[in-house]
Amino acid sequence: MSEKNLYDYNVDDTFEIFLLIKSAEVRVAKNGKKFIAFTFQDKTGQMDGKFWDASNEDIEKYISGAIVKVSGKRELYQGNPQIRLYKIRLASVGEPDKAEQFIEKAPIKKDDMVEELNQTLFEITNAHWNRIVRHLLTKYQKEYFESPAAKRFHHAFHGGLAFHTISMLRLAKVIANQYENINQSLLYAGVIIHDLGKVIELTGPVSTEYTLEGNLIGHIVLVDEEISKACAVLKIDEHSEDILLLKHMVLAHHGKQEFGSPVQPKLREAEILYHIDHLDATINMLDTALSRTEPGTFSERIFGLENRSFYNPNVSIAPKSE
Repeated sequence: MSEKNLYDYNVDDTFEIFLLIKSAEVRVAKNGKKFIAFTFQDKTGQMDGKFWDASNEDIEKYISGAIVKVSGKRELYQGNPQIRLYKIRLASVGEPDKAEQFIEKAPIKKDDMVEELNQTLFEITNAHWNRIVRHLLTKYQKEYFESPAAKRFHHAFHGGLAFHTISMLRLAKVIANQYENINQSLLYAGVIIHDLGKVIELTGPVSTEYTLEGNLIGHIVLVDEEISKACAVLKIDEHSEDILLLKHMVLAHHGKQEFGSPVQPKLREAEILYHIDHLDATINMLDTALSRTEPGTFSERIFGLENRSFYNPNVSIAPKSE
């Protein structure tokens, strides 16, 4: 059997490969029969596929986190890649059966991300912010460096949350060095914990789903609650101005209320955080789509970018100078 991965195949190619079921949602078709809307995954990414006329036995068998052998064909549906399923079965004894074999991982090693974060903590000179950030990183250390940053659209891989944070920190440092009067401590603290609620909102990198807290409360408010809990443990007045500033960084980081933030940014550092968060997420979505796009052609439609397709130029990229 071929050792190709999912995104090594082109449109109209047929294949037979092992994949992880990232998610399996049972739905009802117009004819009243049940079907399973799958999202499959391997190390090269995710792709959807539908299992029509699914029996109750199929629904019980093909669940999130299962490893399956899939025979199918890569197609395009409304500008997005999908799998036309021919056959599917669970992996047998002796075949690939570890979810870790199929999970995308951050391009930076965990130890390197830990070291870079730890070095940045020394640059957070406000004692309250420093203590709260250290407390929360210690409390959720394992989850913070394993969790994806999203279920699907950006940094949706093992270690995605920490990698997204590191990338944002690098942008934040360039901006802080470029412009005077930016409170670096506040900006860096906000960057490090702005998405920490994702460790509660999402179930993890294998079969990522929203938890009950994630669905009913959401990661923004969850971080706000975690800051309050940290203040109680550390005996810090959560109504003091510096804590209110830190909470505002978190609560405003989606920029607009229609994007999920309870408040719009009302601090210079909160406005910067919103923009670098959006920029880093956007570039990750673009990089993911364009890495799968032949030069001289347009990418799949990117849902997180208004369903736009982006052109991958034939013009080669000049190597970066050292």
